[in-house]
Amino acid sequence: MSNKIELLKSIVAKAQHIVVVQADNPDGDSLGSALALEHILGDLGKTVTLYCGVDMPGYLQYLTGWDRVQNQLPNTFDASIIVDASTLSLLEKLQSSGELGWLATKPCAILDHHEKVENIVPFAQVIINEHTRSSTGELIYWLAKELDWTVSVAAGEGLMTAILGDTQGLSNQLASADTYTVMAELVASGVDRPALEERRRELSKMPATIYNYKGLLLQRTEFVVEGHIAVITIPQTEINSFSPLYNPAPLIQGDMLQTIGVQVAIVLKHYADGKVTGAIRCNPGYGVGAELAEHLGGGGHAFASGFKVTGKAYPDVKADCLQYCQQLLSALPTSN
Repeated sequence: MSNKIELLKSIVAKAQHIVVVQADNPDGDSLGSALALEHILGDLGKTVTLYCGVDMPGYLQYLTGWDRVQNQLPNTFDASIIVDASTLSLLEKLQSSGELGWLATKPCAILDHHEKVENIVPFAQVIINEHTRSSTGELIYWLAKELDWTVSVAAGEGLMTAILGDTQGLSNQLASADTYTVMAELVASGVDRPALEERRRELSKMPATIYNYKGLLLQRTEFVVEGHIAVITIPQTEINSFSPLYNPAPLIQGDMLQTIGVQVAIVLKHYADGKVTGAIRCNPGYGVGAELAEHLGGGGHAFASGFKVTGKAYPDVKADCLQYCQQLLSALPTSN
């Protein structure tokens, strides 16, 4: 690990302009980590550009600085840091735009925490992937301490958001004793968690159209495998109508997981071009998310993961997803 940290330190030291890259499925961990690095690297005197191939989801826009994320690489930069992703499959927009080749010509570091990773980015000079950490945000905090990088209150707010996102508010098994230590130190440094939570709650308020739509999703949710798996499909028409207002997955998955007997909640999006994406969330004790996503060509960690499948019929993807999920749950220790 010490060699990897030295490589990261060297890449940062030699670069003046650094691009912080998020994957095409941004979440609280990726955006929080990116914003934190913007402040940390900025305090080191670096110019920082934030990149993501897709627009930031509305539910993340309570974070100060979300609107600084661009969907094109700058014309010139010296190095890149990819956060919360180690796989090429999550950088499709860079590949389709031809910009991935440009990224590959510069020194690249990856900071991640996902246990299951396929199709690893081949041009990265250093990959620091610590799956014992609850989130990429937690990893960045410990790296900053190791490298004596300043974590300002603004940076800490991003790191706290990252941790809370992947631990589901410190409620799942990703949160370790170290995680609580980081949270305590961030609070002690001046990060105001109640204020951050209030901003999140305020932004999460939904218009009446979304409230009514949520009711429809609740009615359509399927409970299979003796009620242990909750699954719902979002078709292209609903993606077009409602996603700009509120992402259907976070809108419904909390309720799915709060249903008695449910161990895994899966939201499938079926696009008109045949593409299928899946958002997987698991209750404590049933962390099969990483293995399930990996089986379908995606990745993530035990309790939150995702995948994208192209070139296969939707019914086949859904059947494969549910069947393999059932296998994974059946293989868990009976104490669960």
